[in-house]
Amino acid sequence: MITPRSKSPGWFYDFCRVLWRVVFGCTMRMKSSGLDLAETTDGILIAVSHVSHLDPIVVSALIRRKISWMSRVEFHKQWLMRNVLYHGGAFQVDRSGAALPAIREGLRRLKRGEAVGIFPEGELVKGSDSVLRGASIKRGVCLLAARSGRPVLPVIVLGTDQLGRVGPWLPAKRGRLWVTVGKPMHASPESNTRAGRAAFAARLEEEYVCLYQKMRMDFGLSDIAP
Repeated sequence: MITPRSKSPGWFYDFCRVLWRVVFGCTMRMKSSGLDLAETTDGILIAVSHVSHLDPIVVSALIRRKISWMSRVEFHKQWLMRNVLYHGGAFQVDRSGAALPAIREGLRRLKRGEAVGIFPEGELVKGSDSVLRGASIKRGVCLLAARSGRPVLPVIVLGTDQLGRVGPWLPAKRGRLWVTVGKPMHASPESNTRAGRAAFAARLEEEYVCLYQKMRMDFGLSDIAP
C-alpha cells in the first residue's frame, strides 16, 4: 500500500507535538534562539543539520509552525511507521531513485504556504562530513528554493546524538539540547541554473559554519558537534 503524498500536518501532528513537549519538559534542559524567525504564514524551507533521527521531533516540538517533513522512502516501508509519517504530514523522497516526485510535492506544499522540513546533508553525518565543519550539502534544498522563490531557514540542532542512552531520558533533566535558527536566505534568480544552485549551496554551507560558531558563543559551548 502506498499512502498519498499530499496530506498536510493536522491534528495528529498537534497531538505528537504536545506529547513530545511534555516529554522534553520533564527530561531535557533545552536552549534555543531565533525560533521567532520561523513565525511566518508564507511557505518556507526549514533546512536542518542532521546528526540524529530525533532532529525533526525536536524542531517540530519547538517551532510553533507545523512542518511538512521530507522523509526517506525507507521509513515508509513498514506499515506502522508509514502511517505515523503520513498522518504527521511527512512525504517521501527516494534518494537512490527518482527524486522528481518529492521535488514536485515539496513545491506544491510551499505554494500552499506550508513550511517544508528538509535535511540538506541528505543523511546522518558527523565529524568532518558535517556541514557545521564546512562539508558540502545536497542540491535538493537549492532546487526547491530556486523554483519556489521561497526562503531557506538554516537550523542547527545539537545534543540529539546523545539521546541513544537511557540516562538523558530519566526525569532529572540530564539531557541537554540546543537549537538555533538562522535568518532566512533567498536564492537569486540565477539559482535555477546548475552553477547558480552551486553558488547558493556555497552560501548556505558558509552560513551553517558561521551559525555554529555563533551558537557556541551564545550558549557558551565547546566544540560539541559530533
